[in-house]
Amino acid sequence: MAATFLDPNEGCLSPHWEMRQEDHVKLVWHKPFEGVGRVRVLAWTCDCRAVVYELLQAGGQAFIRKTTQAEPTPKVKETHRWPIEEAHRVWHALLLGEMR
Repeated sequence: MAATFLDPNEGCLSPHWEMRQEDHVKLVWHKPFEGVGRVRVLAWTCDCRAVVYELLQAGGQAFIRKTTQAEPTPKVKETHRWPIEEAHRVWHALLLGEMR
């Protein structure tokens, strides 16, 4: 199963994440860490869905931010930090529904 990267019929420019697979690995989500000054966004999913994921880098490490678009304010959670290569592997697994 591959992530849907661009769907010209929907007018979306960012990838969509696949539905989680039955045997997916559950990620642990935490409240956002407030101690980081600069964060670089490496990748993100389309915001046409209720849940948006971002792959972020800060201080030589990377992590994933999950934003659930809700009223009146979005709910934001983050994974712990990994070495950048490991975070990229987790990011791709998340897009494929292998992790959530």
